[in-house]
Formats: sequence, C-alpha cells, structure tokens
Amino acid sequence: MWKGRNQEAVIEGTAGELGGPGSWGLEGAAGLLARASLPMFPWPLPLGSSALTVLLGALTSLFLWYCYRLGSEDMQALGAGSRAGGVSGGPDVCSQAGPRGSGDPGEGPGAEGLVSRRLRAYARRYSWAGMGRVRRAAHGGSGLAGGTGLLGIQRPGLLFLPDLPSSPFVPRDAQRHDVELLQSSFPAILRDFGAVSWDFSGTTPLPRGWSPPLAPGCYQLLLYQAGRCQPSNCRRCPGAYRALRGLRSFMSANTFGNAGFSVLLPGARLEGRCGPTNARVRCHLGLKIPPGCELVVGGEPQCWAEGHCLLVDDSFLHTVAHNGSPEDGPRVVFIVDLWHPNVAGAERQALDFVFAPDP
Repeated sequence: MWKGRNQEAVIEGTAGELGGPGSWGLEGAAGLLARASLPMFPWPLPLGSSALTVLLGALTSLFLWYCYRLGSEDMQALGAGSRAGGVSGGPDVCSQAGPRGSGDPGEGPGAEGLVSRRLRAYARRYSWAGMGRVRRAAHGGSGLAGGTGLLGIQRPGLLFLPDLPSSPFVPRDAQRHDVELLQSSFPAILRDFGAVSWDFSGTTPLPRGWSPPLAPGCYQLLLYQAGRCQPSNCRRCPGAYRALRGLRSFMSANTFGNAGFSVLLPGARLEGRCGPTNARVRCHLGLKIPPGCELVVGGEPQCWAEGHCLLVDDSFLHTVAHNGSPEDGPRVVFIVDLWHPNVAGAERQALDFVFAPDP
C-alpha cells in the first residue's frame, strides 16, 4: 500500500514539473506519459509496463509530428495562392484554346486537386459562409475542370460554379454601371486605339506593346494580363485605363481577368473554344465593326455594334470569324473580363485569393 506521505510527494513532484518552466516539446512526451501513469500502480512498474509506456509516448510523438506536417502543408497551399501559373492568354476569344494553351492555372486532375485544396484551405482559415457554390466546386464532382452544362456546350476548362444562371449572352442590364461607363468612354477608347494602331500587315516588326499573334490574323494589345496591369500600355492608352479604373466588377485582381484591344483581320476564323470558368463574363465594346463579322456563342449568333457592349459567357462553346473582304479592314473590339453578375461578394473574395496573380 502507498504511504500517504510518499503519494503526496509523487503527486507534488509531477504537478510541479507539468506546471513549471519545463519543456512541452515532443521529446518530453514519453516522460510525461510515464509520470502521469505512476499513481495508477501500487508497486514499482515492471519492465514490460515501462516499455509499453515508452512505446505509447513514441506513438504520441509521431502523431503530433504528423499533425504538424499536415497543417504546414495546408498553410503552404494556402499561401501559394496562384503561384502554379496565371492566365497569360489575352482577352480575345482566340486566346481560349484551352486551359494550358491560354496559360490558365493548370489543367487535368492535378490542377483540380490543387484548386480544391486551396479553396478548402481558404475556408478553414475564414469560413464557407456565403460560398455555397464555391464549396460544392471545391469538393469536386462537376465543379472543377470538366463540369458539363447545358447540352454539353458549356465546358469551362478549370472552374465551374454550379447553379449560376447560364446563357451564352448576358443581358446588359446585369452589369448596367460598367456597360454604361464603357459605352460613354467609347470616343476616348477609340482614340487610344488610333494612337497604338498599325497596318497589321505582318511585314514589319511587331510594334511595341502588341503581343505575338495568338493565331493567324489575331492580334491584341493588353492593358491587363492575367490580373496584372501592363504599365507601359496603360500609359499609352489613358482613356481606356481611366475607364477600367472606374469599373465595379472588373476582375483586376484575378488571373482570369484581362483587358485590352482585340484585332481580327479579314479572312481570319477561330473555331469553337471554351473559356476557363463560368464565374466571369466578357464585355465586348465594339470599336470598328466591318460587314461580315460574326460571333456564335452556344449556337446563338450575334454581331458587335460600334459603341455598344456585348456581354458574353465564354465558358460556352464559341466561334468568331471575319468573313469580310480585305478592303473592309480589321474588326476591333475592346474586351474586359467582368465578374458574372450572380457571383456573390464572398465568392469573389475567395476566388480572388485562390487565383491571385503572381506578385
């Protein structure tokens, strides 16, 4: 039997070490377990029991180490943001050959898992409040890379948010403020294009600021590329830049966000493609629209009009063509990527965090 005095001494000694300045690290776990188990036995511990205690301590240490590593990986994924890659493709529909072809952040099962992990890490740090669609996308299924929409003609290459109202063309009233601002800025934006325009003959070196042709007869000058401002181009186009700064729903902090001039030469045609996500709509402001130009989205044909905006959900299969003659000149539109009007504020914040442009 235990002597009262000895029992008190053991308890006092153990309590003093647990509450004192001793280490709480993993290396002390086995010792803590051994001391905590002493009052349970009325005689000195046999050799087998001591070995069992040490084994339990070792297993506890391994478990704690595993938890630490798991948490570190989650935080690394969270902090990585979008360092796996940004949308380097420009604003034109011709840039949407596919997630990899346009430089979108990843493609295939690996990219699906990466995006899903980042969304879950973001929610663990903050919450899923107000992000029902994003949560369903993060848990896989049709949400990531391969979601199939209406009749299989809506196939975003990377991120599909379920339950968003889907139509190839979005009513202008859905983004009334931004549409009216861009249309009122039409003279200034057209003037900016005149200042940076060239003959597009392809016989001279590519002028400063213009990107290499994404396809024959398809040129672009970007003010924002993959959510990053292009300072030299913005300085050369002050009217367009001022209009972009006044927009409320421009995806200016997201790798899905681009803005700039898109030029299509006569005879050029770009067959069916789909954009990377249904979380955005592309606003096309017509600048120079000669006869014979055509845009077909989700099987529905439309045409641009000079000085007017057209809102396109480019996650639908779409084709663009300039069937005019060489005398007609190029088709020119100013394209801006806007948030889909039904993507809520909390969803925007989460997607901006996960798809933030590279620093």
